[in-house]
Amino acid sequence: MAQEDLGIFKKEHRKTASLESLMSLVKIDLAQVNALILERLQSPVKLIAEIAGYLIKSGGKRLRPVLTLASAQLFNYQGNKAIGLAACVEFIHTATLLHDDVVDDSILRRGHASANQIWGNQASVLVGDFLFSRAFELMVEQESLAALKVLSKASSTISQGEVLQLLHINDLTMTVEKYLEIVHAKTATLFEAATRIGPIIAQKSYEDEKKLAEFGRDLGIAFQLVDDVLDYTAEEALLGKAIGDDFREGKITLPVIYAYQMGDQSEKSFWHKTMVNLEQDKKDFNQAIILLKKYQAFEKTLSLAEQYIQKAKQTLTTFPISPIREALLETCTYVMSRHS
Repeated sequence: MAQEDLGIFKKEHRKTASLESLMSLVKIDLAQVNALILERLQSPVKLIAEIAGYLIKSGGKRLRPVLTLASAQLFNYQGNKAIGLAACVEFIHTATLLHDDVVDDSILRRGHASANQIWGNQASVLVGDFLFSRAFELMVEQESLAALKVLSKASSTISQGEVLQLLHINDLTMTVEKYLEIVHAKTATLFEAATRIGPIIAQKSYEDEKKLAEFGRDLGIAFQLVDDVLDYTAEEALLGKAIGDDFREGKITLPVIYAYQMGDQSEKSFWHKTMVNLEQDKKDFNQAIILLKKYQAFEKTLSLAEQYIQKAKQTLTTFPISPIREALLETCTYVMSRHS
């Protein structure tokens, strides 16, 4: 995607950049999910409820549990299992956020001080463990062995993805393929599990389950790739965390991989100094952005994200037209529009 096309690209995605349609279709079920989450946050240990409640209530669009509810609605599921499993998905997601913030030493989460900044790393990690435990309790209660297998496997894969990312955190030689492997594990896996739950509890065919898993995976990969761009280009209030965290932590993301691969020797030396040795001054972040723009790294990253979005849309169009299908298609557009 050429530099001059980026403005047009943004305008096209801004037209329908909303989750409103999907949220309105699942709002009754989502209210039950939220009530269940608040109920299961209760603990005789006051600090647990305090920290978990702080993060759960501090915002976020509940995208992953919303996808769980929507995938069930896509198959006209009428039971209550979707509520409990959607709450599981949110607990798993919130637990990973608590652990991520500790690993990354983040200071902001959803525009507020991160839990580890307020209560410390030890408490944040342990409360993250509590949320994982609550998630597994809810999974068992739903009495769906298939859903339990999917979500427990997802939890394991996410943890492996986080460790794999840690191993490559300052690795400028990382390939695009290896990076996408990490993204699939640490981010897209939960999207995939969330959307796969619907056809499972609706007792649909394995083919339907496979399609919804593919949809969630492609949507999740695109979501993370857009996040990679936002970390360098967004307004802090919009992003909900400190801009440039990836750069300051030496976290190699797709835009940096593109710029490093195309850079000359002096530019490679810059990336090595700032991202491997973590020798940074106030001017280096702006210099990084200059190099990322020079090699159109943002455009290339968004172009790849768009490819995954198109695959996700193509998968959805194999299902009959319905309000929930159309709202899910609009959600694909929303994921891309977040960088606009």
